[in-house]
Amino acid sequence: MESQTQILTVLVLYLSFLVGFGVYQGRKAKSGKDFAIAGRRLPGWVAALSERATGESAWALLGLPGLAYAAGLSAIWVAVGCVAGIVTVWAVFAGRLRKEAETYDARTFVDYIAKRHSEAEKWIRLLGSVTIVFFFFFYVGAQFIGGGKTLNVLFGVDPKVGMLITAMIILPYTVLGGLQSVAYTDTVQAIVMILTLTIAPIVGIIYIANHPGLFASSVTEALKLAGPKYSTILGGLAGTSALIFIIAEFSWFFGYLGGMPQLSIRFMAIKDEENAKLARNVGIGWTILAYIGALMIGWIGIAIFGPQGLADRENVMPSVMLKLFPPAIAAVFITGAIAAMLSTADSLLILSATELSENILKPFLGETDERRSLRISRLSTVALALLALVTAYLVPTKLIYTIVGYTWAGIGDTFSVIVILTLFWKRFHGRAVPPTIITGLLFTVFWISSGLDEKVSARLMTFIVTAVVAVIATYLLKPKERPTS
Repeated sequence: MESQTQILTVLVLYLSFLVGFGVYQGRKAKSGKDFAIAGRRLPGWVAALSERATGESAWALLGLPGLAYAAGLSAIWVAVGCVAGIVTVWAVFAGRLRKEAETYDARTFVDYIAKRHSEAEKWIRLLGSVTIVFFFFFYVGAQFIGGGKTLNVLFGVDPKVGMLITAMIILPYTVLGGLQSVAYTDTVQAIVMILTLTIAPIVGIIYIANHPGLFASSVTEALKLAGPKYSTILGGLAGTSALIFIIAEFSWFFGYLGGMPQLSIRFMAIKDEENAKLARNVGIGWTILAYIGALMIGWIGIAIFGPQGLADRENVMPSVMLKLFPPAIAAVFITGAIAAMLSTADSLLILSATELSENILKPFLGETDERRSLRISRLSTVALALLALVTAYLVPTKLIYTIVGYTWAGIGDTFSVIVILTLFWKRFHGRAVPPTIITGLLFTVFWISSGLDEKVSARLMTFIVTAVVAVIATYLLKPKERPTS
């Protein structure tokens, strides 16, 4: 009870600071461009930390430690796939996307693709924006559901009340400043996350070595005592099963290659080339440290509780924190995990709202000045947040999570193919983009709903099929002739 009270106290203080800080930053947003892409003035370190908090969120603090606790050493494959994708996108794509956004004066992810391929601009805006708004709208609803569930588990709050609280926390600063606010609040989250993921493993190793009554006195011993499933790199699998397992786990790599709009917009918002280099170094360094730390927390959990000691594997991080630290300090780290979900919720909300306002509403309404553009963006954000909240209340949770389950392959892989070909293949043109988007979405829905995803990951297959269709469409559909001056 004492630890619960301390966690609640720290949570209230922490979230109050975040909301206040977000509102302060949001007051700097004076135009639609400030709202959508932070005026393309983000310092490199802010862009990097914001991108990492948005990209990892509760996955790095709850999901990956939970996987490491349940799967042991074989959890490395997911980490390798993710880290390889993140390092590649920062090293190869981030600087190019920033430069392209500046060249084409792009305000959103789809706005860039549409302007880059102007011969099919209208179709790209319509298909791209509707697709992203639809999928990420449900993604926001899923984050509200997750927030309600977390508050229910920790404090006994009714899940529906918890969803409302979650929405009320992120709305003030998100509506006020858009990416200008969200980028800076996400930066705070990323700092808390990396402190958790670096300090806890060091303390944990010392703790298990000096408490002989535990399941094991070291990570190596814990994995060995837990059995072959935990101590082998393939989780005890062999032959074809092992190959399928490696491909499925590593396939997270493909969605990171510029195709997740909520991450790519951070690259596009970096203010100059010098800051892009700083952002690259910060983003890569943060990622490597964070993934090592997340895996270690899961394995330290095995050493403390044994492989079957926790009913819910995603409780391993808070359980380890409460073992390693006094309640007040543990509360700070656990609060960081809870608040990290907000980094995803606010970023997805801003993404959906800006794609809706910039690519659908504003073209329909005609020319608007910057102040009116800002009002439209804010109203879009409020409307989408309320609709997502109502959807979370009324639509079956299973259906919402099913739709969200299509997002990584359907959005991430599909748009990764488009970004790769746009940046690195001069022949690729705008008329090939719409069929590529349609193919990626339809194939993902088919592959997952048919159950084939259990045999070969949709993340891999969607990338391959979409890439093939994009290349074929590039050759079959002739680009429109550009008018000569």
